[in-house]
Amino acid sequence: MRASLLTRGLWSSGIALLARSALAQLPPPAPAQAPEAAPASSSSLSAGGLAPPPALETAAPPGTSPTTPAATEAQLAKADQEDSGRGLEFVWLNADIGVMHLGLATFSNNKIVDSASMETTQTGLVAGAGAGVRLVFLTLGARFRYAPLPDSKLWSLGVEAGLHAPFGAFEPYATLGAGYVSVGSLPGPDEVAIRGFDARLGGGLDIYLTNMFSIGANIGADLLFLSREHHCTIPLKQGATGFYCQSGSSTGGALTATALAGLHF
Repeated sequence: MRASLLTRGLWSSGIALLARSALAQLPPPAPAQAPEAAPASSSSLSAGGLAPPPALETAAPPGTSPTTPAATEAQLAKADQEDSGRGLEFVWLNADIGVMHLGLATFSNNKIVDSASMETTQTGLVAGAGAGVRLVFLTLGARFRYAPLPDSKLWSLGVEAGLHAPFGAFEPYATLGAGYVSVGSLPGPDEVAIRGFDARLGGGLDIYLTNMFSIGANIGADLLFLSREHHCTIPLKQGATGFYCQSGSSTGGALTATALAGLHF
């Protein structure tokens, strides 16, 4: 009985020693980590863990200030003033006076006038006026000209377009026009008149003395397509013919040089 108790005690002590040895060999448990706090939402847009990206700030170039709409408008106005020294122009009108050299049959002549009574080439004064609108560099308008030449009186009315290139107070330009032309008061039978159409190419220079007033010079070349209807006022004897009893036509030309004064609004 006593031996049995002793044996049972030895077994209990051995098992306790083995258990203690096994626990000593196990690694200590890792310390528990505290749960991370969820970021507080700044607005309703952060629902579901989403948040708006931070606002981007545009950095101005070194040595400059941030650009604003007011600053941009001020820079554009300054550039416009430095470019031409003038504001925008919407309406223009001018008057010119100078010299015209007219050739009624410069390129072709099919009995346009009786050379026995008048010359086909004439030189004299010319005056005119024009008005129109302007869209930045482009002008559109109408022009009238009148030339009391030695043997006839010429007048024309047409439209023209111009392209302008401002350089401060100086403004060169080129123009292209077309219209109706009439040459009347010819020597010979009454009511004889030459009519037709002209195409004009010209150019010039305006000098702005103020924002609203300019002076300048212009040169131009006209291509004239002319015709004349037959006209008889005196009964002719049998077998006789009259020059103006037959129709005629020609292709002529004209050169003009004028001085101008203009108003601009």
